[in-house]
Amino acid sequence: MAGMNDDLKAHLESGLTTVAHAWAITRKDGVVMGFTDHDRELSFDGITFRADTGLSALALSQSTGLSVDNTEALGALSDISIREDEIEQGRFDEAQVRAWLVNWTDTSQRWLQFRGMIGELRRADGGFQAELRGLTEALNRPLGRVFQKPCTAVLGDRSCGVDLTAPGNFIDLPVEQSQQSRILSWSDFTGFDAGWFARGRLELLSGDAAGLWGMIKHDRFEGARRVIELWEPIRAEIVPGATVRLIAGCDKRSETCRLKFANFANFQGFPDVPGEDWMLAVPKSTGANTGGSRR
Repeated sequence: MAGMNDDLKAHLESGLTTVAHAWAITRKDGVVMGFTDHDRELSFDGITFRADTGLSALALSQSTGLSVDNTEALGALSDISIREDEIEQGRFDEAQVRAWLVNWTDTSQRWLQFRGMIGELRRADGGFQAELRGLTEALNRPLGRVFQKPCTAVLGDRSCGVDLTAPGNFIDLPVEQSQQSRILSWSDFTGFDAGWFARGRLELLSGDAAGLWGMIKHDRFEGARRVIELWEPIRAEIVPGATVRLIAGCDKRSETCRLKFANFANFQGFPDVPGEDWMLAVPKSTGANTGGSRR
């Protein structure tokens, strides 16, 4: 078994074993949780693995080649470990997972059996079932350039190059009014044109919803009030006084890239690709070859 500790291998070959399983979940917000199916806590790598969480895992299904390695973790929802509201808020989405086989009498004897992330996570009857996806899952994603008029980059990523922390590209401000955690409004919000943040992001920086974010659908004025509307509600209550960050949006057009962000040199679209009408145009000796009606 590749990577297995020599002492653990000798222990397993002895015929009398004292082994258990341990899992560590590292969320995107930096929270690390440890679980074990042993009847008492274990500690190693700076992580305490709790024994009273009701978490267990099915046998690993691993294969050679480019097939996806996966397994499932089963558990009961608990205020101590994994809470239902945190699952609802998406705090465990794509969390990193590591699983060990460990000698509970000497935790230095351990073998990392699985490394991957949480995929689909389902709740039912006070418990949850999480699909664990191996590192080869990334190999199933399509790659390559798409030839289209709009830009294919994500605003602020490496291919785009726009600095979203630069003045004019974001603003931090406290919440004044919030409706259904989806529509926020302010009475004194100037300095940015209407629509500046449309297609951008709203990030929660404080409060119970800190760390969550949503995509902005509309950015408009309603009378004297500035209204930011999200595509979907934030899956936690947004209370007045909580700090949010609004990040400018991009509609992927070359004009927006050039005029709003002064970033046309990094534009990742193909604005001069002919449209369908031009491609279907028929040759003729007079007039403009525009693809329009021949009448």
